[in-house]
Amino acid sequence: MVEVVGVRFKKAGKIYYFDPDTFPITQDDYVIVETVRGIEFGKVVLAHKQVDEEDIVLPLKKVIRIADDKDKLSVAENKKNAEEAYTVCSHKIKEHKLEMNLVDVEYTFDRNKVIFYFTADGRVDFRQLVKDLAAVFKTRIELRQIGVRDEAKMLGGIGPCGRMLCCSTFLGDFEPVSIKMAKDQSLSLNPAKISGLCGRLMCCLKYENDDYETAKQELPDIGEKIHTPQGAGRVVGLNILERIVQIELPEKERMLEYTLDELIQEGAVPTQATE
Repeated sequence: MVEVVGVRFKKAGKIYYFDPDTFPITQDDYVIVETVRGIEFGKVVLAHKQVDEEDIVLPLKKVIRIADDKDKLSVAENKKNAEEAYTVCSHKIKEHKLEMNLVDVEYTFDRNKVIFYFTADGRVDFRQLVKDLAAVFKTRIELRQIGVRDEAKMLGGIGPCGRMLCCSTFLGDFEPVSIKMAKDQSLSLNPAKISGLCGRLMCCLKYENDDYETAKQELPDIGEKIHTPQGAGRVVGLNILERIVQIELPEKERMLEYTLDELIQEGAVPTQATE
């Protein structure tokens, strides 16, 4: 086991592990660390966590120091400068008539690089734009094309549920979401009802998916013939979350509902299906 601290560089960003060294680091402290982008300022969200060596990439980078007030002022100044850089870059994009949408601008903590995030429908030749920006800011320039989900994560907003977007508030990583998840949950397949602000399938379709998959394994299939205390019938409906089966009895022209436990007791569903 290795002792680490988990650091985030953005509010709902991915968590990266670092060696706390001998610093008395606690949760919610701000620290200065070295990353592939250079020296960065981040927030500790996991303090002194024990993880298996196979779950991390060794050797771990050590925390350089706990951030002080001067570091926090530098971060605030960088954010202010990033806003100015956004205005300059937007003007340059219009000047060069480029088919791209500027989303965000970020200075690295050590100011060795300015990163411009943008979206575009295809490839964009921004070589001249980079030259112009480098001449203005006198530092390294990186233009990074991102997807629509990343754009929503950066900009935030309110989802169809009336709450702030999950991706911009707590989701560290995007997980794959498929139309099959919506089908399994008996949701409308109307794209307008199952898509988020980004236009892609809503991330929350994933939240209950495991429970639905487990329930589908436990419950009989639609159309399956089944024996009940009232006679032979056919499954015509399922309430997956409550584990309730709707059964039609053709001979008696009746519709009955049974819980999964009741069916198991009657031997209608094999007990091992719930193991």
